[in-house]
Amino acid sequence: MIRMALLILLTLAAPLAAETRVPANQAEISLGFAPLVKEAAPAVANIYVKRVVQTRSSPFQGDPFFEDLFRGTGKPRLRVQNSLGSGVILTADGYAVSNYHVVGEATDIRVVLNDRREFAAKVVLADQESDLALLQLEGASNMPFLKLRDSDNVEVGELVLAIGNPFGVGQTVSSGIVSGLARSGGAVGSARGYFIQTDAPINPGNSGGALIDINGALIGVNTRIVSRSGGSNGIGFAIPSKLVSQFLEQAKAGKTKYERPWAGINGQPVDADMAESIGLMRSGGIMISDLHRESPFFKAGFKAGEVILAVDGEPVNTPSEIIFRMGVAGIGNQSQVLVFSEGETDTRNVRLAAAPDVPERAEVRTDKETPLPGILLSNVNPAVLAEFSLPLGANGVVVADPGPLGVRVGLRLGDVITQINGERVSDTAEALRRLRKSGRWMSLGLERAGQGLQLKFRL
Repeated sequence: MIRMALLILLTLAAPLAAETRVPANQAEISLGFAPLVKEAAPAVANIYVKRVVQTRSSPFQGDPFFEDLFRGTGKPRLRVQNSLGSGVILTADGYAVSNYHVVGEATDIRVVLNDRREFAAKVVLADQESDLALLQLEGASNMPFLKLRDSDNVEVGELVLAIGNPFGVGQTVSSGIVSGLARSGGAVGSARGYFIQTDAPINPGNSGGALIDINGALIGVNTRIVSRSGGSNGIGFAIPSKLVSQFLEQAKAGKTKYERPWAGINGQPVDADMAESIGLMRSGGIMISDLHRESPFFKAGFKAGEVILAVDGEPVNTPSEIIFRMGVAGIGNQSQVLVFSEGETDTRNVRLAAAPDVPERAEVRTDKETPLPGILLSNVNPAVLAEFSLPLGANGVVVADPGPLGVRVGLRLGDVITQINGERVSDTAEALRRLRKSGRWMSLGLERAGQGLQLKFRL
């Protein structure tokens, strides 16, 4: 009986004496993630950010009626805003990734490792739409870093760890599984995402932190949660590492602005009824409803009514998935696109390129000879369509900066001015002439988010 007891004790004690390493099977995983965390955590940093923001103090602040009516008025003043988040070191020479909403437009960035070393950092490449930003740590060398795994190989059900700095309490680790792939839709700020979904608890401050697999490789950058309370409800999203890899590649190539391939198409997901009506075996894909004449898809022979089924061998079911697939392929390359047309499937090559910035924007800022000085206007071209997320058929002059007076009369960034006092305008020079001729009453015809509207006001 004593021998049996000793044998049981020795068996239970054996894992404690085993060499510290990454868990290799389910039995070892049950013992804990300590070896994995010890290996990966040094490459995940806390980020402290300062940014200067302009606010306006209003005498009507807090008033349930007049506060909204006089919003944007009052004396402007500058205020220093502090925020915090997380980041992941990607290279030994100090390239790191975080979220745009964490470090974008920052005036001062401080990166603190879990061994308490601190580095000043600067943003070298950022993109608000993707909600990603690449940082360069100043004076960094021989840094701990995480290897990037191809996120296309990630499967639902894989064990993952989320490492970050929630609520500013310090580096924290939570575990879970990959609970969904190819999640697209809303995101933080203006980002239009394509995400890995996880149930690993993610809280405010985790943004920009690491989502790693059981081998310690980075599969995603934590970016947002779905929550009514503001706390983790087990639905978190991470930006796939494949897109992070494209950002790193462009930063190393000396790019200062993220270059995204332009699709130049509109489309809608194909449901079961639509699939049956066109002879498609099952629902899925994107039916093209409109193409810009400068679109790389138009140049590759695509036309309205055809269905895009896959890009580079990966199925696509939302417009966000097409944009993601083109983004990770990169400008200058070709993507193989599987298309369903007239009852047959075919593969076509699409050469990826940025939206052309022609004809020229011819930007002008209205002067004191106009009733509304300080408004920056730009001609609409494909690059402007992409930059301001305008409808493909938009024509006229876009408001690139409404300025203080423009905001007061109701103009917004991205508004397309189509008429001034009932006269159509086609370019910035014509818009400037018509504004200078305006009297005390003015009428502006606009397109905003695809909807037509008119602003009438007395100057």
